[in-house]
Amino acid sequence: MTTSSPTADTGAELLPIATPARTRAALRTLIRPDRGLALTGIGILVAATAVGLLVQPLLGRIVDIVADGRPAGDLTLPVVLLVAVAVVQGLTTTLGLTRIARLGETVLARLRERFVERALNLPADRLERAGAGDLTARVTGDVARVAEAVRSALPEIARSVLAIVLTLGALALLDVRFLLAALLAVPVQLLTARWYVRRALTLYADQRVANGAQQQQLLETIGGAVTVRGHRLEEQHTERSAGRSRKAVDLTMRSVNLVLGFYGRLHIAEYIGLAAVLIAGFWLVRDGAVSIGTATAAALYFHSLFGPVNAALVLLDDAQSAAAGLARLVGVTDLAEQPEPEAGKSEAGKSEAGKPTAGKPEVGKPEAGKPEAENPTAGKAAPASVPRQRIASSEAAVTVHAVSHAYGPGRPVLHEVSLTLEPGEHVALVGTSGAGKSTLARIVAGVQQPTSGTVTSPGGESSAPAGAGEHPVVLVTQEVHVFTGTLAEDLRLARPDATDADLRTALATVHALDWAEALPDGLATVVGEGGHRLDPARAQQLALARLVLADPALAVLDEATAEAGSAGARVLERSAEAALDGRTALVVAHRLTQAVAADRVVVLEAGRVVESGPHDELRDADGPYAALWRAWSGSRTTAPHP
Repeated sequence: MTTSSPTADTGAELLPIATPARTRAALRTLIRPDRGLALTGIGILVAATAVGLLVQPLLGRIVDIVADGRPAGDLTLPVVLLVAVAVVQGLTTTLGLTRIARLGETVLARLRERFVERALNLPADRLERAGAGDLTARVTGDVARVAEAVRSALPEIARSVLAIVLTLGALALLDVRFLLAALLAVPVQLLTARWYVRRALTLYADQRVANGAQQQQLLETIGGAVTVRGHRLEEQHTERSAGRSRKAVDLTMRSVNLVLGFYGRLHIAEYIGLAAVLIAGFWLVRDGAVSIGTATAAALYFHSLFGPVNAALVLLDDAQSAAAGLARLVGVTDLAEQPEPEAGKSEAGKSEAGKPTAGKPEVGKPEAGKPEAENPTAGKAAPASVPRQRIASSEAAVTVHAVSHAYGPGRPVLHEVSLTLEPGEHVALVGTSGAGKSTLARIVAGVQQPTSGTVTSPGGESSAPAGAGEHPVVLVTQEVHVFTGTLAEDLRLARPDATDADLRTALATVHALDWAEALPDGLATVVGEGGHRLDPARAQQLALARLVLADPALAVLDEATAEAGSAGARVLERSAEAALDGRTALVVAHRLTQAVAADRVVVLEAGRVVESGPHDELRDADGPYAALWRAWSGSRTTAPHP
């Protein structure tokens, strides 16, 4: 179960936060596969702590020997035993902490993998509504906070709790009255912990949200710097950034004051408990109930509790902060399994500058139409009333029936759109900005689910058109990511078993083999961040080569040649045409030359199909497409000849 996350004055609908009960359940699920390791580590730590409890009685024995005036030789055995205890405790503690640390790192790795897997399968529009800052804060700050707690807090808390329990038991063995005296500190410690926890959980959750809002503002300001300067909005954005920074700083200072108050209350508890044990020892020694050495051991036992008690309570700071971060991570992993509610956002995820924001997948990532057993993470956000069906090869490649979509109440983007793509047909989707082209393309690709209506698309090899590979649908967008690694590794993201010959064939298909082999190390050249930089046109050719390797039944291109600029446009159009050869394709046309080359042109206006037909027919019909064609061709020095 998750709860809606506050908007932090950003206007965004932040990703949800899991409830405490759901967070604990998720943690148990993460630990369950390594129960043996956990039990072994805790058992070794129990043994180490039990051995360490022999120190105080041995020191008390030394005190009794000295107080009784016995020979110095009597000190030999206690001293030798102290050395042995130190060695054994050191070795067993190291072994136990190592196992607990291994458990923590294993659980942390499992959490990271699950978070990344689920985050990659979240609906694009849901991420856009939340804003990149919220997800960035979770994948960086929250993961780091949980990791820090796992590496430092988890082993220390385990050792501290064991030390506290066993030490209190040892006090009772000396004399139960020592235990009763020591327990006078417990009410103060419990009240302190309760006071702290009630304030810390909410405070740290608010702090994480404020940090996410701060990052979101910085991302928007820096990412949209051209637009900000163009509209003279520098002062407003600076003030927004400053305001969100002030809020984050204010919450940080509140957490500092909370920790200072926490420490102050703990010191009071220590003084009460130690004074009570010393007074009890005085009366018991005076009455002859215990020896001076026993009273000394009791005082040392209680003094030895300062470290583990303070560590356990102080680590509540890390634990509460980590719990807040874990709840935010679990909220994302749960969201990927829940139906997606409606929320507001502009068409096709466009930012102010008109470029796509976060959430568009790369080629080879979406696999729309696979049954859940084959692709468990696909389509889980789809409403139950919006099925994605499988088809036989003899039927149409894609059928869109009465599809409507809205990013929020009163903000419709598509209105009962119906469209059929025959096997092998290339359809160009054109229209003015905001017409709903990208939204329809993503729905056809299976990346986004419609509010109502049905989409029937290829469902796998058994039902795909002849020649289709294992990927029934692949989406290529204008925003292409070049992954860090060799060029060959980047290409194999689409087909891991591809040979070097397969890679070269795919590159040759999209007219990219010449420049690829001219790289310093050919296919072994490291590309991406920190490696050889690929310009937008080459990056897009790389994405198209991935499409060829994936060999989908249906390819969806969403303005896939838009980022290249006019210089590389014709090269990319040739590459795209070659990549689409022999397969069904839906192309959101950035340039109308793509519409000319298509088998059919579909015109969208305000979310509705207003025209459909071949380029020549629509151009001569003097309708919306003809107006678009005249505007586009008239703006060029030399209009392309149809």
